[in-house]
Amino acid sequence: MKRLFIPLQGAQMLFVAFGALVLMPLLSGLDTSVALFTAGFGTLLFQIITKRQVPIFLASSFAFIAPIMYGVQTWGIPATMGGLMVAGFVYVLLGLMVKVKGSGFIHKLLPPVVVGPVIIIIGLGLAPMAVNMALGKTGDGSSVIVEQEIALFISLMSLATTVLIAVFAKGVLKLMPILAGILVGYGFSLAFGIVDFSPVAQASWLSVPKFVAPEFHWQAILFMIPVAIAPAVEHIGDLLAISNVTGKDYFKKPGLHRTLTGDGVATIAASALGGPPNTTYSEVTGAVTLTKNFDPRIMTWTAITAITLAFIGKLGALMQTIPLPVMGGIMCLLFGSIAAVGLNTLIRNQVDLNEPRNLSIVGVTLVFGIGGMAFGIGEFSLTGISLCGLVAIVMNLVLPMPKEPQAD
Repeated sequence: MKRLFIPLQGAQMLFVAFGALVLMPLLSGLDTSVALFTAGFGTLLFQIITKRQVPIFLASSFAFIAPIMYGVQTWGIPATMGGLMVAGFVYVLLGLMVKVKGSGFIHKLLPPVVVGPVIIIIGLGLAPMAVNMALGKTGDGSSVIVEQEIALFISLMSLATTVLIAVFAKGVLKLMPILAGILVGYGFSLAFGIVDFSPVAQASWLSVPKFVAPEFHWQAILFMIPVAIAPAVEHIGDLLAISNVTGKDYFKKPGLHRTLTGDGVATIAASALGGPPNTTYSEVTGAVTLTKNFDPRIMTWTAITAITLAFIGKLGALMQTIPLPVMGGIMCLLFGSIAAVGLNTLIRNQVDLNEPRNLSIVGVTLVFGIGGMAFGIGEFSLTGISLCGLVAIVMNLVLPMPKEPQAD
């Protein structure tokens, strides 16, 4: 009986993660069915590398939304996937460095004064796109898709639902604010008649996901590499969270080097197939906390369920019918929350912004990111999050640490 219960719990975990999992590819122009497949496949690879010891599910990383959107518009999906594959190798390299030098190496290279402002930029850099979509426009605001009054009502209903569920809901429902926001917004969209079901009617019940082979473009690669900073730090935070929940020290067994490597290999595999990069999902960690079931086999079944759903063609087509205002409303909270995580990183670690060194790093990083600074020589160009990450790291390494006050 217990063995039959494990697959059902695995399916429940996917239900918790589903809203965020499919929202990311919808926003960035990738295929939701491929995202489902690569989330499941990546989780299985992670389990192999970590010897199936950690109850963690990997899926679409929101930190890569802005870089992927820019990459797809600039170089196309194949070249963007090539850049993301190399970013995955950064995880693997970090895992190797942790094994050789210990976990303190990451904290020295990526201290809170570097990570905090970069995460803030990831959130705030997307704010205009969220507002445009909430008003019924395309992400760049160039054209109107849905009448503004209708779009604003739908987006506010989606946003309000997401906020109310996140704040007031209890139990498993509290872990699914994004999915709840999508469902409510979709319901109002149906009432206003702005949902087009023709893609669902044309889709077959069973179909192979539209995988995309990567291409390697040096500009896309250089653009994507620094973006791996934020998810790498997020990975450490999620690993600490699941360690506290289960009472096991996963930093020692299987080891941070194995979990980072597993995350990297999952991202490499996802990018090789045209899917979004993978990251550990806090929603699923929350569900593990709630159910008190720490068996990693549950995540195996979560992965198998995701892979199975990836081959249901009508489900993938249905995901594509979610109107822009629904996603825009949720994004207003989602991207602001990402920026708040960066701010909290600075506060929680007591980064002293009265110290000129810290103020310089945070100030320059924020202005470069929000202002759209770009460095270019010939065909080489560095802008956005990748530029911010690189600038923050270099400033942190170059600027001298403040002298400790001497005792009298």
